[in-house]
Amino acid sequence: MRFASHRDIARAVERAVRRAELPVAQSAGFSPHPKISYAGGAPTGAASEAEFLEISLTARLDPRAVRVRLDEALPDGIDVIEVADLAEAQAPRLAASEWEVVLPGIALDEATKAVETFLAAPHAEVERLTSNGVRRLDTRAGVASLEVVRRATTEGEPGCVILRMVVRHLTPAVRPEDILAAFRAMCALEPSSPALVTRLAQGPLGTDFAADGHDEADITAGAPRPVGQDAAVGQVMATRLDAEDATMATTASVSVYEQLPRGAERPDEAGCAREPDERDRPNARNRATEQRAS
Repeated sequence: MRFASHRDIARAVERAVRRAELPVAQSAGFSPHPKISYAGGAPTGAASEAEFLEISLTARLDPRAVRVRLDEALPDGIDVIEVADLAEAQAPRLAASEWEVVLPGIALDEATKAVETFLAAPHAEVERLTSNGVRRLDTRAGVASLEVVRRATTEGEPGCVILRMVVRHLTPAVRPEDILAAFRAMCALEPSSPALVTRLAQGPLGTDFAADGHDEADITAGAPRPVGQDAAVGQVMATRLDAEDATMATTASVSVYEQLPRGAERPDEAGCAREPDERDRPNARNRATEQRAS
């Protein structure tokens, strides 16, 4: 599943929801689609053990039953670890991600020097090719913590180093491959084969975020980690009921479809912008009146 794109994952989830016969809510409009939202999917080529999504349902179901039914319907490699009802539990604030990056063919001293150089630099800009052209982004601003896991050289294979990094969710997003590109530009660090990237957790940032001069409102207790007992080892999925359920209306967030007033009158056309026509002109209105009178 490391090489499955975000659209592939979304398509697999939608098919699994139909196989599991979950009463998923549909969007309004000419082409309805299931109300499933995703929070920051992992980039193609990176594995993940902590993905979040929300599914809007039209009936109240037991979260444990939803987990079993959906997990059985999903293909191998996509596992549902936990399901929570957002009418009873608050959705976690995903402010950062913890990543594990395996660098084959890199010695411990080389990786340590690259990490120290990167952390000491005030800025580490790299270029990324996007659909709108080449874009420059500062990778240093997105890294909250970065360290070398030294046990990789003693317990793992020799010549293989593992990095652990906590990356903030910024716009544009800073990805682990961008940080490796900064290593390549600053220290000529190049692994012998493509790095293996895995997202271990998502969640709020810890108190060390305050050391960088950010607002206290952005700081919550605890390190970046998924919410739930077993959420750190797999995909976390949350369900919520449709806002039409009166028991949820006071606690669950209302979608834009339920915010539309029922039976509301049209707004005053005097304040609406529209194309002028012949009837808006005084002479045209006079001619129309004379024709009706005749």
